[in-house]
Amino acid sequence: MITNRSSIHFGNDSQISIGVLFSQNGPMAVTEKAHLKGTLMAVDEINENGGIGGLLLNPIVEDPKSDPAIYRELAKKLLTQDQVSVIFGCCASANRKALLPIVERHGVLLIYPSFYEGFEYSPNIVYAGATPNQTVVPLVEFLFRNYGKKFALVGSNYIFPHEINRIVKEFLIESYGVATTEIYLPMGAHEELFSITAEKLAESGSNAILSTVVGNDTAKLYEACHRKGIDPKVCPIASLTTSESELSCMSADSRAGHITALPYFQSIDTKANREFLNRYESKFGPDDLPCVYSETTYSQVRVLARALGQINSQSPELLLSMIQGAQFEAPQGRIKIDPDNNHVYVTPRIGRSTTNGTFEVVWQAPEPVKPDPYLVAYDRTIVTI
Repeated sequence: MITNRSSIHFGNDSQISIGVLFSQNGPMAVTEKAHLKGTLMAVDEINENGGIGGLLLNPIVEDPKSDPAIYRELAKKLLTQDQVSVIFGCCASANRKALLPIVERHGVLLIYPSFYEGFEYSPNIVYAGATPNQTVVPLVEFLFRNYGKKFALVGSNYIFPHEINRIVKEFLIESYGVATTEIYLPMGAHEELFSITAEKLAESGSNAILSTVVGNDTAKLYEACHRKGIDPKVCPIASLTTSESELSCMSADSRAGHITALPYFQSIDTKANREFLNRYESKFGPDDLPCVYSETTYSQVRVLARALGQINSQSPELLLSMIQGAQFEAPQGRIKIDPDNNHVYVTPRIGRSTTNGTFEVVWQAPEPVKPDPYLVAYDRTIVTI
């Protein structure tokens, strides 16, 4: 339970410090740099508008280098030396798992801003990314309707891909589909291994390649499949993690025509997103596109700042009570922190990638969907299309 720091108040401090743990080096750098940009953009906007009750928000940024052991050490440093009550951090589930016992032991909050495999709950974590019912389910249904039921499964070799593929295989079995092959690659694998993998994928006779390859390795997979002649019109790479950040690392031809299921794409045409895009371009330049990772951290910093201003305290327990049930008009649309499980209502979307490194939204849910991290409410029989 969150109890240890319930007495922390603003007092006479001139600033409010938050921990920021996103990798700027290592295999997750391309993704977590986007997290970091969204975080710092929100902090700058808050401070430029007077801060929180006149106090500036102070992000203490550390680089865990995509290493779970370094995540643990830096988290301890943030909590014991810097005395933060909230950490924004990590993308890979292995790193979240590394932080979970630390934040629970110290009674602080971790804002985790990435889609993940579900099947977890901690009162000390706000799971700000999408859950499997908001991504895996619509992606599988979309692929069934438009491509077929034979999936090749390829992922990075850690918790998240194994768990996602377990869920996908359950859907395939119950819907008379087939997993044609299942391949896991070490993070940071050499390009030659991706070429061998692409050859196996090309020979698998699949209707789609469901990818849970993450971070910098994403570009290696797409480039290898393109070199092998895998046609996305016939057998697209269908990803749960490929955003505009990962597309920016690929050649135009290799990134075009593939599928991603995420709640945010840069191309969403709403007033809130247009304003967000303008501010993002002003800060980072016209060649740096925001993605779901930057958008999610941006929105969650804004949610936290509003809660801090409402309670005039850095107590994690009080902050969580204000965050639970909170709604925010994010660039992706209205989001809500579910008080039942600390996950977030988001609007599921499916995008098709383009040569210019963006996505065309080809499907979206009519309204935000309640997070169901344990998939307890979903009837799998509806995907027997």
